[in-house]
Amino acid sequence: MDLAIFDQTEQGVPDAHIELTKQVLDYAGEYLKLPADTEMSVTFVNNDEIQRYNREYRGLDKPTDVISFALEDGDELILPDAEMNEELAKNIGDIIVSIDKVGEQAIYLDHSYERELGFLVVHGFLHLNGYDHMISDAAEKEMFDLQEKILDSYGLTR
Repeated sequence: MDLAIFDQTEQGVPDAHIELTKQVLDYAGEYLKLPADTEMSVTFVNNDEIQRYNREYRGLDKPTDVISFALEDGDELILPDAEMNEELAKNIGDIIVSIDKVGEQAIYLDHSYERELGFLVVHGFLHLNGYDHMISDAAEKEMFDLQEKILDSYGLTR
């Protein structure tokens, strides 16, 4: 996975948490059998910044834990040259994670910060790959079951 990580937090994200993010997303990409050159980004922010995104893009004026911006929603990138289209790496999009929410929710849910961080980045990653828990009960079950399988098999259990 070609992963770009941006830290826009006030206090800075520890290197260990950046490395965990890379490892769990690489694992999730392999789990879904994505091409090795699949591209995406993760941006870490504080609550005030994710609240701005949430207000601007979702119409909700409150902080949230993770927001996903998929670059493709079922539409294929079409280039004049089919061979060129096959050679390009697929960029699946961007996720934004509030590290404040990671900490708050880890305490509330009584599990580790690392488990919550893994949960949120995998959650956003699955949204980038077309999973959507908001469309039906069956879709929610499918997404959350897959999320748990990925996290458990990676070793980030509750």
